Amino acid sequence: MAVHGWCHPRFSRVREVFRQNFAGDGELGAAFSVFLDDKPVVDLWGGVADRRDERPWERGTPALVYSCTKAVTATAVLLLAERGLLDVTAPVAEVWPEFARAGKERITVEHLLTHQAGLPVVEEPVPVEEFEDQEAVADRLAGQTPLWEPGTAHGYHALTYGFLLGEVIRRVSGKRAGEFVAAEIADPLGLELWLGAPDDVAARAARLSGGLRVGASAPAPEDALGAAMLDGESLTRRALGNPQVTKLPGGANHPVILRAGWPAIGVVATALGLAGFYRHLVAGRILRPETLADAVRARVSGPDRVLLVDSSFGLGYMRPARAFPVPGQGSLTAFGHTGLGGFLGLGDVEHGLGMAYTMNRMTDAIADSPRALRLAEAVYASLDASP
Repeated sequence: MAVHGWCHPRFSRVREVFRQNFAGDGELGAAFSVFLDDKPVVDLWGGVADRRDERPWERGTPALVYSCTKAVTATAVLLLAERGLLDVTAPVAEVWPEFARAGKERITVEHLLTHQAGLPVVEEPVPVEEFEDQEAVADRLAGQTPLWEPGTAHGYHALTYGFLLGEVIRRVSGKRAGEFVAAEIADPLGLELWLGAPDDVAARAARLSGGLRVGASAPAPEDALGAAMLDGESLTRRALGNPQVTKLPGGANHPVILRAGWPAIGVVATALGLAGFYRHLVAGRILRPETLADAVRARVSGPDRVLLVDSSFGLGYMRPARAFPVPGQGSLTAFGHTGLGGFLGLGDVEHGLGMAYTMNRMTDAIADSPRALRLAEAVYASLDASP
């Protein structure tokens, strides 16, 4: 299988791992991009973007990157805070008064960013008619009672994270999260990254295949997480399954999902665009360095009530843990976010790295991405090679 693109000679092993992902691990279509010290060093792609018609994966092929979105949404919130328009330590109700219902008056924006709010589930089924009405889903959450005392535990807010923080962004800025990201981050930096894909971008997006289909199939119960996904009443299954993407033909490939811009899972991006986001973040062009340094400081670590494995979060960014495995060299310095099925976005200020992996053959794992991890390992190992 032909691998297209370019690698700096120092990173030649990355090209070999990328090729091996196709040869030995069933990769269908994928791209991987890396920036080091603000310069591009890896830009690879290959395979097919749509297995139905063998449409080739091209340099500009975008993909829905699922929860890699959360880091972008968190950055938008932090940008508002940096400008003095939002206090992340203050109650959410200060900017969203209706949120104070049902015992939530003391929940802070930081609780939302760190998955401590106790609102990982939309309790009532969200109808398809509301899939593009983020405000309606946010209002549903505003009426709910937390499932645990906010601030006492953390549990991955797989979908609700975006509706909650998206409403905070809207209340403060007057723009939906996707509009704010476009105006303040993606467009000024020329990034191929959209929180809500325009029709032309959606039309050329990679078609996702396989992976976890909540409500239709689930991984074997070989561990606690797999067992939870087989249990329709488990907190894990409920957190990942409403709004239920599989209500639409093609699931996440449906145009409604691609254009809806859910701020938890809705970014459509090329690998170069997502890696570029981390490049500019690490370089201090999106947030001030001191803002980012504080944001990546772990606020919560340990057992995750939803993922049922250890997770660690700063202010919206994942930190190294079972839910965000990184190479040893980055175990103290890497931050970013994974995406359901295997996507990865990663930054590392100390090592000057920004990288992203996009693909379309999703795994059944929620917290694992062996193909992405092998690529990240090759990148870190290449840092020891001669420049």
